[in-house]
Formats: sequence, C-alpha cells, structure tokens
Amino acid sequence: MSLITNVMDHSLDDGYAEAAARKKAADAGGLPRTLRARLGLALGLVLAALVVTVGAAQARVAAPVVAKERGELIDRIDQETEAADDLEDDVDKLREEVGARQREALRHSGGGDRGELVGILSGAVAVHGPGVRLSVNDAKDVSAGGDGEPRGTSGFADTGRVRDRDMQRVVNGLWASGAEAVSINGQRLTALSAIRAAGDAILVDNRPLVPPYTVLAVGDGQGLSRRFQDSADGLYLHALQENYGIRTGISVEDDLRLPAAPSVTVRIAQPKTEKGTS
Repeated sequence: MSLITNVMDHSLDDGYAEAAARKKAADAGGLPRTLRARLGLALGLVLAALVVTVGAAQARVAAPVVAKERGELIDRIDQETEAADDLEDDVDKLREEVGARQREALRHSGGGDRGELVGILSGAVAVHGPGVRLSVNDAKDVSAGGDGEPRGTSGFADTGRVRDRDMQRVVNGLWASGAEAVSINGQRLTALSAIRAAGDAILVDNRPLVPPYTVLAVGDGQGLSRRFQDSADGLYLHALQENYGIRTGISVEDDLRLPAAPSVTVRIAQPKTEKGTS
C-alpha cells in the first residue's frame, strides 16, 4: 500500500520536476521565449537586407564597366561581320571573273561547235532548252514522316526529311535517263559537283540548300520524264513518297534556263596532246 500511495503522491519523476523548475527560473530571470524568437528573426532580416544592399551597390558600380565591355564586343562583332561580307563579295567577283575567262578559253580552244559542246557538258556555260522540272520536299510532318519504318541512322534522323543520298540518287537517275544539264535550286551541277550533308542541311559544292529542292534537267522532256520515272531511282523516289510522306512532283517544260557553274577547277586531269608529224 505504501508503494501505491507513493506513486499516487509523486506522479511526476523528480527529474521532470527539476527541469520544469529550471525553465521557470530562466523565464523569470530573462526575456520571454517569444520575444527572443522575434529578436532573432529581426536580426536575420537585417542581415539579409544588408547583404542585398551590398550586392546591389556592387552591381551598380560594375554596371558601367559591363555595359562598356558589351558595347565594345558588339562593335567588334559588327566590324568582323562587315569585313567577312566584303571578303565574300570579293570571292564572288573573282569566281565570276575566273568562270568568264574559262568560258572564253573554251570558246577559242574547242574550235566552233566542239568548244560549245565542251562548255555545255562541263557546265561552264549557261544553257536552255526543253526538259523536266522535279520538285522534292520534306514531309509535312518531318518528325513523323509517314507510316513507314525509320530509314536507318545515317544522314538525317527524321524519316520524313529529304537526305543528301536521296538527292544523289535523283541527280544520278536524271543523268542516266538522258539529262544533258542539271541544276538544283539554281546551282549548276558539273562532273566535279558533290552533294553532301552538314547537320540538317544539304550542301551542293559546299553551298547549303533549303527545301523545297527544285531540280531542273535539260533534255528530251517527255522521254526524259518517262525514262526517269521508270528507272530504279525514279521508283526509289516514288517509294519515299508512298512510305515516308516526302512530297515530289515532276513536270515537262518547254524551255528551262540553267546558269553556268560558278567555276570549274580541274586539279588532276590534263589534256592529251597529239604529237606532230614531220
């Protein structure tokens, strides 16, 4: 009975009682807890405001320097861009001059009709005549590109995008079908022309082209169109249209005009000279 009575009379442990007594004494001898919490919060806000003020002052001091450096950088970019444009104009003028001299040399060295034929076949002179106009364009939704399977990993990733190898097959198919002169988006192709890819762009002789791609081919219009569409390359183009949504169209034209190639540079081949007879 004495143990039960002791528990009932002393329900709290002596340690709890002692801690409560110390807490009460501390509250009576110092600041209330709520006031101390508010003071701590106020001090924190003051420190934060001080940091923000110092940062703003430093940014204000550095702003003129940053603006000056930015302006100098912009001026330098503008100057270099202008210089690059001037150099590109000079290159175009020199290329046109070289092309003109090459065409003039062909006229005098080939001997009449033979010289003109050499100029046409080499792409050194502008030509016109009947032929076909072939348009090739990406699918409307290049991310989907139709209902077929992806066309491998080489070239472009999108199945509905025209690739460099597609244009290679189109051009080779036109040559094989009897085309006498070919251009893509106004750029004349020669025996030295290269069709390559660079990222999402197709390059013809290192010049980027953008879709839609318009291919002009001078030749026997009706016969050229029929032979190309019946060839393996024409059927390949038709399969791209059916399976991947690539848009194509071909029409026969009465008079197509193709420009001369910018320049024809031969580095390896040499003309064969005939030995004279005494």
